[in-house]
Amino acid sequence: MTDTEKRELFAEAVGILKEEYPDAVCSLRYEGDPWRLLVMARLSAQCTDARVNIVSEELFAEFPDAASMAGADIGELERIVRPCGLYRVKAKDIKEMSGMVAVRFGGRVPDTMEELLSLPGVGRKIANLILGDVYGVPGVVTDTHCIRICGRLGAYDESMKTPEKAEKILLSLIEPPEQTDFCHRLVLFGRDVCTARAPKCGECRLSRICAHAVNEGKMSPPVIS
Repeated sequence: MTDTEKRELFAEAVGILKEEYPDAVCSLRYEGDPWRLLVMARLSAQCTDARVNIVSEELFAEFPDAASMAGADIGELERIVRPCGLYRVKAKDIKEMSGMVAVRFGGRVPDTMEELLSLPGVGRKIANLILGDVYGVPGVVTDTHCIRICGRLGAYDESMKTPEKAEKILLSLIEPPEQTDFCHRLVLFGRDVCTARAPKCGECRLSRICAHAVNEGKMSPPVIS
């Protein structure tokens, strides 16, 4: 497909998923607190959002703000976040990032890519999540659902494993006002229909425009309306 055809395809995918998930929001229950979203996003690496939501109840009951988490005993942080996996490095990161938010940024989560990337454990995926959900800055959160589904749709080769490359391509295909919400919808769609191991192509509204479905012999070549 040409770049123009890909943009048309993704415009249609955006519209379909908007109908399927009109109220899609971030799956992390951060109660409107940017710092909590920052911490929870770090805990979510290689862990489900559902587990992070559960673990965070105790975590924020013990340490309700950046200053208190910055002063937390590292062993206690490790104990609480252990169910999220990689607990030692995650505990270290959330303690250090909280200290930077509390001291360097005066308690306010930064609102630029450069400053967010200066925080321990924060890469472009987390930074784009913060910028989009908190500050309304368009961006693509290239989590596993996003990379997998957009590869299946034909944005790039399905073997793509590099979030930064996927992000660059998707930024050129998805209109800025749609980017943040589209990524949230991909998470829901990836759990419900386009799963990693057994995508339900037969009940998928995107299948007629999906390169993966064509390659699997389940559909005719993509048709863009």
